[in-house]
Amino acid sequence: MPIASPTTPPRGTPLRSGNVWGEIVSRSAANLDSHGFTLIELLIVVALIGILAAIAVLEFRAYRQQSFDAAASADLRNAALAEEALRAGGGAYVNCRNANCDTRLPGFHRSKRVTIRMRGAGASFTGTSTHPTGTGKVWVYDSSRGGLQ
Repeated sequence: MPIASPTTPPRGTPLRSGNVWGEIVSRSAANLDSHGFTLIELLIVVALIGILAAIAVLEFRAYRQQSFDAAASADLRNAALAEEALRAGGGAYVNCRNANCDTRLPGFHRSKRVTIRMRGAGASFTGTSTHPTGTGKVWVYDSSRGGLQ
């Protein structure tokens, strides 16, 4: 005769309330009736999700502003390179602002919404750039002082 495992009753054993196997079955049936979450558990989960979302939104906003500032800085460096290329080709430094710089500086393409201004002054030039949704930092490039300040 095979030996019965402790989790299943031997064959032919009736399941009654005085029996150990009957207790196991009745406890399992009671656990099946208690499914779902209480209102307090749901409120705690919603509160935790709200707190985490608030933190994530603030961090995301800061990263986004930094990326807009990086775009303004990169555009100013590219415009400075275009100014130097123009000067190396025998031309003079140019004065331009925003979309005008796209046409007057060779190979320069301004990023969307970046405000840029270049001013040529004889043997040197200066430039500024910023992005309206960045942190508000104004990038300054001065060729006589060595570049990006």
